[in-house]
Amino acid sequence: MIADKMVELVGNSSVIRAMFEEGKRLAGKYGAENVFDFSLGNPNVPAPKEVNEAIKSLVDEEESTVLHGYMSNSGYEDVRAAIAGSLNRRFGTSFDESNIIMTVGAAGGMNVFFKAVVNAGDEIMTFAPYFGEYRAYAANADGRLVVVPPETDTFQPNLDAFEKLITPKTKAVIVNTPNNPTGVVYSEETIRRMAQIMERKQKEYGNVIFLFSDEPYRELAYDGVNVPYLTKYYANTVVGYSYSKSLSLPGERIGYLVIPDELDDSATIKTACNVATRILGFVNAPSLMQKVIGKCVDVDISENIEIYNRNREALYNGLTGLGFKCIKPEGAFYLFVKTPVDDNEFCQKAKKYNILVVPGNTFGCAGFVRIAYCVSYDTIINSLPKFKELAEELGLAEQRGTL
Repeated sequence: MIADKMVELVGNSSVIRAMFEEGKRLAGKYGAENVFDFSLGNPNVPAPKEVNEAIKSLVDEEESTVLHGYMSNSGYEDVRAAIAGSLNRRFGTSFDESNIIMTVGAAGGMNVFFKAVVNAGDEIMTFAPYFGEYRAYAANADGRLVVVPPETDTFQPNLDAFEKLITPKTKAVIVNTPNNPTGVVYSEETIRRMAQIMERKQKEYGNVIFLFSDEPYRELAYDGVNVPYLTKYYANTVVGYSYSKSLSLPGERIGYLVIPDELDDSATIKTACNVATRILGFVNAPSLMQKVIGKCVDVDISENIEIYNRNREALYNGLTGLGFKCIKPEGAFYLFVKTPVDDNEFCQKAKKYNILVVPGNTFGCAGFVRIAYCVSYDTIINSLPKFKELAEELGLAEQRGTL
């Protein structure tokens, strides 16, 4: 018998992962080239050559007992200093190694931070549509996820609803920009107004409200769009970052937390995050990958972004040309497409054409589907005739302009 707390979590296990497994099954049946799996944000673009070169040089040159041994729970000081320096150069911040804690990806970092600051019954807020695992992360810290309803015309955060939903129990707010699943980048105006609301509520309730910026897609932005760095707008901001998308390293589970000195009770929170890293069983982020990041912290990924942008243009133009409707994403590698039928029904219809997409209700926003375009360009081009058949079945040619 599993724990009571796990029953609901197992029942709500990731639809995204289930679709990914379905994609493998269909590929075995029909051939991978005939299955168009847009379910998982698993980068098709290979890691930069510098990453593999760093791994080889570290294994060949570093003493094994040091390379694979323990270090401070926060991570190697030289790696943390390199990350802090990179952030300072890019965003005009003033961090040092003491502000960085190496983590097992952004998810590991978020769980560490919530474990460190959230009390049972505290509320963690986020904006729909949102990455569905946030609910599990909140529950893992005995908190409760409060979801701000979406503003589906722009998918900028619904700040009027946000302000009304903040309560004395609100402990943290999660922001994810560029956003999964919409690809929308939250504007500087949005961030400034959000910060002003949170400042007012902190004063009103006499409580600290943390802003957690979940940033696995920070570098994946197009057309010169600015992605605001949130510590510059709100003092009680913590950043969770992952190299899963920027360096195409999702399976390596490497990222970091930024805990600024301006954060309320910053020193105590850093200590608590280190302890949480141990008690959650991570102990420390993977040692080899920490060292790799230290060598690759400023690697140029513009070529990767160009590949994703080519995919974005091809899929967006192809689908909208068929009558599908969605906002053109400014970042990440997802389209969030409006469905003319129930989103679960849409996914089932799409599967008949070997197209795998994820229903919007998974992200707290029914009536849409997420399509991950971090696939090969050939997959996108070859899928468009199948999307055309799906559009014809749904009657989109007759519905253009009304969907």
